Amino acid sequence: MIEFAAEGGHIDAIRDMNIVQQIELLKRGAVEVYTEEELAQKLVNAEKTGKPLRVKLGLDPTSPDIHLGHTVVLRKMRQFQDLGHKAVLIIGDYTARIGDPTGVNATRPILTPEQITANAATYFQQAGKILDTSEDKLEVRYNGEWFETMTLMEMIHLAAKKTITQMLQRDTFKQRLAADKDVYTHEFLYPLMQGYDSVMIRSDVELGGTDQTFNNLVGRDIQRACNQSPQIVLTMPILVGLDGVEKMSKSKGNYIGVTDAPSDMFGKVMSISDEMMANYFTLLTDLPAERIAELTDGARTHPKHTKVLLGKTIVAQFHGPQAAEAAAEEFERVFAQKQLPDDIPEVAVAAEPVMAFKLLVACNLAPSSGEAKRIIKQGGATLDGSKLTDPNTEIQPQTGMILRVGKLKFARLKTS
Repeated sequence: MIEFAAEGGHIDAIRDMNIVQQIELLKRGAVEVYTEEELAQKLVNAEKTGKPLRVKLGLDPTSPDIHLGHTVVLRKMRQFQDLGHKAVLIIGDYTARIGDPTGVNATRPILTPEQITANAATYFQQAGKILDTSEDKLEVRYNGEWFETMTLMEMIHLAAKKTITQMLQRDTFKQRLAADKDVYTHEFLYPLMQGYDSVMIRSDVELGGTDQTFNNLVGRDIQRACNQSPQIVLTMPILVGLDGVEKMSKSKGNYIGVTDAPSDMFGKVMSISDEMMANYFTLLTDLPAERIAELTDGARTHPKHTKVLLGKTIVAQFHGPQAAEAAAEEFERVFAQKQLPDDIPEVAVAAEPVMAFKLLVACNLAPSSGEAKRIIKQGGATLDGSKLTDPNTEIQPQTGMILRVGKLKFARLKTS
């Protein structure tokens, strides 16, 4: 994987690592490994037989966009690829067609096959910035391949491999029952279906976030019941978003997208708290732990230098070292030296009075009227350097006016 050039350039080949070193690499940033001893044995067997491990990651193509939170587990999968193993992406097209099973988001729309195909294609394109997509390193399967033809009797046999008592050990089910909330019968089927995916592709390792731990462990049980060697389950933490509180999420607006422009990506990294830097370095870069410890020790390295390096490192992964340097220079010019960026987009607007919140929406600086009002009320918008305070303030647009939202978004007005 790519690392910023100032920190040593591209990572050297890692296939010559011994098993102990491989385990340490794979454990980096991980929350749990079920179990480390079994993983070591599988790695030894793969080395002896020359047969690569099959490393599974399940995805529901409910959205085409990937942010850095998604890349945490993708980066772990890439480490397995770099060690010579094969990534197997399971696209949950069958799941996506019947809607969200968890009850957490009842409003999630049921997707058409065309939407699923489009989302998956975009997802692959973005995931390809992390994964090795060559045929010998990546296999892509759709679970509709086996669930479309599964009979009711086969589903009953699958359901017979786990008890209700075992399924009720899932934390979310426990919490809902304790709160006297319903748990629906079909919700018990989803962990079984995810486990059956592991059987069908003969998974050796399954990756996932900590929110998938229960489902992934069910996969081990289903494989045992089907006379397969149980997969290793390796869980990764959920990346905290830019606000330092909630998990990174597009809906919460606290995300960094992998397709963000270099300047936007760098500026967002610079907005995180100093306390978050060690976590971001560990989960989003390949810098050694010793170097991260040095960078995040305020007595040895100034926090600003550390954050600039973090921003460059992340931008370089997706846009290259030159773009990373340019983004850092732009940030310094705009924010440290209080200058305007060179490439402010020009937006044509009518030469008629308009309320401030409507102007933000018209200039694509806010996605909706409600969000525009919130931004202005919180002091996040300025016009020619003066802060806007009332969303309903009438503004007389003039050519050359600079509208700004937050630290990163600008628009130069051109009246017509």
